[in-house]
Amino acid sequence: MTQMLEMPRVQTCTVTACGYNHGGCTAFAITIGGVNSACDTFVETTDKGGMGQATAQVGACKRSECVHNTELECHAPSIVVGAAQDRADCLTFEAR
Repeated sequence: MTQMLEMPRVQTCTVTACGYNHGGCTAFAITIGGVNSACDTFVETTDKGGMGQATAQVGACKRSECVHNTELECHAPSIVVGAAQDRADCLTFEAR
């Protein structure tokens, strides 16, 4: 199991409609999954949530077919989240 200090960081997130994005992703951790590598933590709102600092990590990844995924955990050095087919997708996703 990935230790908390080893969890990949969300390097950037350009989805500004998300309540966790203010100057970067401020959620403690995000989950990647669903269709098209969607950020399951995404919430479209004008309310601002999170920890106040852009230090989000990838807590879990449901996309087992990604080259960075081992035992449902991301092992990429960092990820980028941005607009794609869903409102917020992991743009680092790479199929095996």
